[in-house]
Amino acid sequence: MSEKVKVGIIGCGVIANIAHGPEYERLRDQAEIVAACDIDPEALHSFCDKFKIKKRYSTIAELLGDKEIQAVDVCLHNNMHAPVSIEAMRRGKDVYCEKPMAGSYTDAVAMIEAAKKYGRKLHIQLGQLYTPGAYVGKLLIDHGQLGHIYHIRSTGFRRRNRPYVDGYGKKEFVNSAISGGGALLDMGVYHISQLLYLTGNPQPQRFVGHTYQELDMDPVRKEISGYDVEELITGMIDFGDHLTMDLIESWAMHLDNLECSSILGSKGGIRLDPFSYHYTEHDVVFNATIDEFDLNFRSETVHPERLYYRSSQGHWLGALQGKCDLLPTAEIALNTQLIQEGLYLSAKLGRQVTAEEVIASSVSKNTEVIGLYEK
Repeated sequence: MSEKVKVGIIGCGVIANIAHGPEYERLRDQAEIVAACDIDPEALHSFCDKFKIKKRYSTIAELLGDKEIQAVDVCLHNNMHAPVSIEAMRRGKDVYCEKPMAGSYTDAVAMIEAAKKYGRKLHIQLGQLYTPGAYVGKLLIDHGQLGHIYHIRSTGFRRRNRPYVDGYGKKEFVNSAISGGGALLDMGVYHISQLLYLTGNPQPQRFVGHTYQELDMDPVRKEISGYDVEELITGMIDFGDHLTMDLIESWAMHLDNLECSSILGSKGGIRLDPFSYHYTEHDVVFNATIDEFDLNFRSETVHPERLYYRSSQGHWLGALQGKCDLLPTAEIALNTQLIQEGLYLSAKLGRQVTAEEVIASSVSKNTEVIGLYEK
């Protein structure tokens, strides 16, 4: 497939408006949004008017029945990702799905199995895989310039920006029955997945996690939303082979900032945003940065193949068009899901847990999706 990919958008809420729609406009040479659907008529027509989309469906089943659509973009709440993605693949559509992959590890496994069963491309929105820092970091790691990687640090910071109760986003973001979790599932997925990608997607083995909800919030919005997720989470992950990860992810905390994610190796180390490379040569300590303008300019001229690794949607469309190989985002997202579920289980039980325990205890969190199946 080399012509424009015909895409259908499922869900016309916040993320579709601020991220997906604008990115497809930027990638208009690769894709065309031919249809969208939402159960909320106002949201549907507002989105379609904004992005000049003609076909408008009130149910997902109708959209999936549109033979013009080759692939769908799932912009729904977390616990709806798996059932919608699986049904879309069953009906012959390739799938681009928002993060996190699903509401639970079990549901994420079912998505991967469906992609294999129906022979479809499943791509998860892991936007931090395409940053200049990730690109350069992967080059250094793949060429052995960090040596043996022994520790990675995953960090994410907001001073006070909890969805809904602090003014941003909808109340569903902070209700576990719909979202599945808080800061870890909203932000942590980006930082964890980036580190897993850079280090070869190692298999997590053991987890220790602690969740916190300590800061005051608007009591009315708390009651309306049923706020029951974490604003802060900390954790430690053991991958075996002398590789560990420590993690902190914040929606709200009384600090001015946190340092960015980092990777430590026996020969060198990197920070990721902003990117820097640290090493010792001839007993001299070096701290190196990159010229992002130069990196991007040459990717558009000398190395045009990197154009398909500049954004998550651009990469997915390039893979559907046969212009690049699809990164294993589903497999990376699956291990990210395992880490997230492991930290939550550890926090709940108050002890270290193993990957085997997490997998054995994982249950589906799929919620009913109105209008998903054909009548």
